[in-house]
Amino acid sequence: MDSSEITLEAVSSIGQITAEEWDACANPEVAAPHSRSSSLDSFRAPYNPFVAHAFFSAAEASGSAVPRTGWGPRHLIARRDGAIAGIVPCYLKSHSQGEYVFDRGWADAYERAGGSYYPKLQASVPFTPAAGPRLLVRNDVDPDEIRSALARGLVGLCQATDASSVHVTFAPEAEWKFLGSHGFLQRTDQQFHWRNQGYRNFDDFLATLNSRHRKAIKRERREAVANGITIHALNGSDITGEAWDAFFAFYMETGSRKWGRPYLTRSFFSLIGETMANDVLLVMARRNDRWIAGAINFIGSDTLFGRNWGAIEHHPFLHFEVCYYQAIDYAIAHGLKTVEAGAQGEHKIARGYLPQTTYSAHFIADPSLRHAIKDYLKRERTYVAEMGRELTEAGPFRKDSGVPDDD
Repeated sequence: MDSSEITLEAVSSIGQITAEEWDACANPEVAAPHSRSSSLDSFRAPYNPFVAHAFFSAAEASGSAVPRTGWGPRHLIARRDGAIAGIVPCYLKSHSQGEYVFDRGWADAYERAGGSYYPKLQASVPFTPAAGPRLLVRNDVDPDEIRSALARGLVGLCQATDASSVHVTFAPEAEWKFLGSHGFLQRTDQQFHWRNQGYRNFDDFLATLNSRHRKAIKRERREAVANGITIHALNGSDITGEAWDAFFAFYMETGSRKWGRPYLTRSFFSLIGETMANDVLLVMARRNDRWIAGAINFIGSDTLFGRNWGAIEHHPFLHFEVCYYQAIDYAIAHGLKTVEAGAQGEHKIARGYLPQTTYSAHFIADPSLRHAIKDYLKRERTYVAEMGRELTEAGPFRKDSGVPDDD
């Protein structure tokens, strides 16, 4: 079909797109998101909760990702014969906060040279450093044709909004390469992910570690609950309003110390509880009949995505237990392939989380800035690759464990 039959538009709210239209592009292979296979080799394309309509709707309806907070929705839609065939979740931004792919150095350099870096366009999931598709395409159309239209549309949207740039962050490698072929600059970084090698239980996983790390993890798990602490994994209807209240208090306390102003509102968590409770694993710690700490995870068909953590009491190793070890336990029990434990944190390596490359693609409108960033990214990619190799070699696994040496 002639590509002229594809039309592009940008909308200022996810509410202008129905959940059915959005999810047909975001998770096209998943007819029933909560019908997850227990097999490690599911034939379905992975369900990703962060690109679901419900997640973006909660972020926007709660006042978390809205123009007032610097996240102005500009979701790009590609239509074929009037029907939505592809979408890019996109925001017009007035700052670089809540992204986890840092470009403040680019902004500072451009503004010192007399340019205006903001607004910029961010094709991402707000406040979420989790990998997933960004060029969302329905499965009954030519994917390359629609993706090409979306890539061109992002450049056109950049021009139409007088934005300095477009940033497609935490994209799959295939999309990263595709956007690179359409003139976007390519950037890499790394996170630390845990991989399920078909373990039967946590002890089976521990058996793949060298003696020093195996003993250290056992000690950390014992000491984490030594002060009368109990751990509770809540999912679906088990997550009560009381639990959400407590978790939000943890989130605010920890987020205020780390970021100054936490991004997500209490309403966001209520909306997630109403629309995505089956996609949420809330790991909570309790002592003396009250909640004292917790971590929120989102459940995909093959991946557990670790997100926010917070606490109002601080106990040795409790963070590791609630965020990392409980996530591994859950992934093994439910046949998930991967635990993504969020951004940064080389301390995760000692706990079985190995380096994994992450990918972002960037269109820079100004030729001079584009040239400078292109040279920088070439050096940065080399550094990231070498650092990944070194950190993997320093990992905790026995050399005969069979755990892969690369990402």
